[in-house]
Amino acid sequence: MVASLASLFLGAMHTQLSTTTTVPFHGKEELRRYRKIMAQVARLKKASSPDGDVIDCVPPHLQPAFEHPKLRGQKPEAEPEERPKVAGGDTTAAEEEVFPAQAWTDGGESCPEGSIPVRRTKRRDVLRSSSAVRFGRKAPRAAGVVRRDSTSDGHEHAVGYVTGDQFYGAKASLNVWSAKVASPAEFSLSQIWVISGSFGNDLNTIEAGWQVSPELYGDNSPRFFTYWTTDAYQATGCYNLHCSGFVQTNNRIAIGAAISPTSVYNGRQFDISLLIWKDPRRGHWWLQLGSGPLVGYWPSNLFTHLGRHANMVQFGGEVVNSRPSGSHTPTQMGSGHFPREGFNRAAYFRNLQVVDWDNNLLPAASLRLVADHPSCYDIQGGYNRAWGNYFYYGGPGRNVRCP
Repeated sequence: MVASLASLFLGAMHTQLSTTTTVPFHGKEELRRYRKIMAQVARLKKASSPDGDVIDCVPPHLQPAFEHPKLRGQKPEAEPEERPKVAGGDTTAAEEEVFPAQAWTDGGESCPEGSIPVRRTKRRDVLRSSSAVRFGRKAPRAAGVVRRDSTSDGHEHAVGYVTGDQFYGAKASLNVWSAKVASPAEFSLSQIWVISGSFGNDLNTIEAGWQVSPELYGDNSPRFFTYWTTDAYQATGCYNLHCSGFVQTNNRIAIGAAISPTSVYNGRQFDISLLIWKDPRRGHWWLQLGSGPLVGYWPSNLFTHLGRHANMVQFGGEVVNSRPSGSHTPTQMGSGHFPREGFNRAAYFRNLQVVDWDNNLLPAASLRLVADHPSCYDIQGGYNRAWGNYFYYGGPGRNVRCP
């Protein structure tokens, strides 16, 4: 877990941990992991957020990424000189995109140049988790992507995907909603997956989007998140900066912080643009939000299959259905409304694109749409000049047709 930052809470928490009987730890390994997580916060400039978050401004070389054995002793690399270019003059991809706002910057807070914002992990964040060892990670048996052979373990999807070629990135715009999540054991997210490998233990993924997760964040706000794994979520990778791996280079975006504003049913729509692509020169996978600066990168040597390229890209929504009281969860996907309601009401992805071998952005051709349980969460798509390839997706979960 995150261990590269100077300690905060260490003395006080160490004393409290030695006497508490309420911490859900099982053995010395979980206790050691908990203490390591609590030792993450630097005594540096801090920014307070209206939603209660604390953002620490951390020197880039002290960020969590550089605790990874393959990255130890390194510093963030320079941004690539060349970003993906729009092929064939496709104007749908060339629009000006809004740089997303976050709650912690609403009051004018910021981190100075030469630092990165890191959302502080608090004691109560870890205690909400079912396991300190698994804190910040997905359940290993829940694939998190639409498998071709199984959609078990309570994870349900409504996604568009492309497969069968060599992909070097993906881009889309998606609107952000305050989806209602029924219990702390569940979440609702909307994201891009960049995938390589089989759907066995060697699955590599890079993921980014927005997520409502009461267990992870302690509230019901939609938050910008990242994820990665090299072994199908078993032992590698994590959300955001909760483990070493992702290298952040941006001083304006805090990964894991709330996105503000959000879309309103029958009102203003607020969307964000996500671009993930593999730098042809150094091979790292970079993340960009809107038309602004890059957020950071996943180093190429973290991965096996994604060290070369991706063989699948997915766009869409995912929820956890824990079946409370034996019924389907009412946790919402997207806006909580079915795609047939259309613009201003349903959640959408638009301008779906992929990056080819020559660093060109191309329309996501031969896009396939699939919903695990259409009566609970559905998906419908199409094409027009303004939005390129697009789809509406989501739903309310439990209803008369989804008992």
